[in-house]
Amino acid sequence: MARDIWWAAALSEEVTSDKPINVDVGDQSVVLWRDHEGIVRALEDRCPHRRAPLSLGCVLANGMIQCGYHGWTFDGATGRLKDIPNLKSETRFPPVYRATAFAVAESGGFVRVCLDAKAALPAAPTEALPLSGAVDVALAHEHYVAALFDDPALVLAIRGVRFTPYLLAELAQHGGRLTLERSCQWAGPHWPSPFSSEFPLSLRISTDPVTGESNLLLRNGALTPLLEVTLAPVPAARGVTQVRWRAKLAPSRPGLMAKGMGMGGPVRVLPAIDGAALRKLNPSASIHAAALRAEIAAADTQASAA
Repeated sequence: MARDIWWAAALSEEVTSDKPINVDVGDQSVVLWRDHEGIVRALEDRCPHRRAPLSLGCVLANGMIQCGYHGWTFDGATGRLKDIPNLKSETRFPPVYRATAFAVAESGGFVRVCLDAKAALPAAPTEALPLSGAVDVALAHEHYVAALFDDPALVLAIRGVRFTPYLLAELAQHGGRLTLERSCQWAGPHWPSPFSSEFPLSLRISTDPVTGESNLLLRNGALTPLLEVTLAPVPAARGVTQVRWRAKLAPSRPGLMAKGMGMGGPVRVLPAIDGAALRKLNPSASIHAAALRAEIAAADTQASAA
């Protein structure tokens, strides 16, 4: 996995100065917390002393993180060792005793981590959607993103909405993102989708080809927005995908079914995948997505060489 990629590894509200948390970026374990100024810090979740997880330690009043095993204290900005119990505070410690620091940025209600500490900051989304959640899914990242393209019902549920296999617009590249639009129906007593020509809803999915972070927009037949969702899958250890999401219902939603979406949570990101349905699912849009990703990667390689 390339080290210069920014991953939405946590929700902003998950990261506090009360207790550090652990997240994964691929096989790399990361500890996140806020220092005394409220700035998010990211280090390798391993103390260089005895390899204990720093996420099991605590955040001190000065904003540094202290290992819970032997009390070694590290600066979040640099990862440098700053204090060892029973040693004088002015003692200088060898540079080898440091925790690896990672680049971290906060935008759009997500805490983003890049394993390249010198990476340029990512572009910031304009709004943090108010609804949010986090789940761990026992499915590899690339298969999770492919399932989103081929059948969104395998990875998420929208209140009162049934996804169909029909696309309003084939998957294409727009502005460096992969975009498709799927026909949807209101759930209810009517003919199943293969025998109906009425699709009063559409779901537009726009996906970053590298990270799989996706913006979803549900609209009615008049193209009035009803629901907006940001889905941020991040590859984690042992083939698991950590998924953070944020969502927002449109305040004005014409129609009884649309208004009913506000009764309880309008969207649910599924914590488990239906294995039988996934096995029988025929790859469709995901095949085109893989080809477009290859084209984008080739173009980026040529641009770098030039």
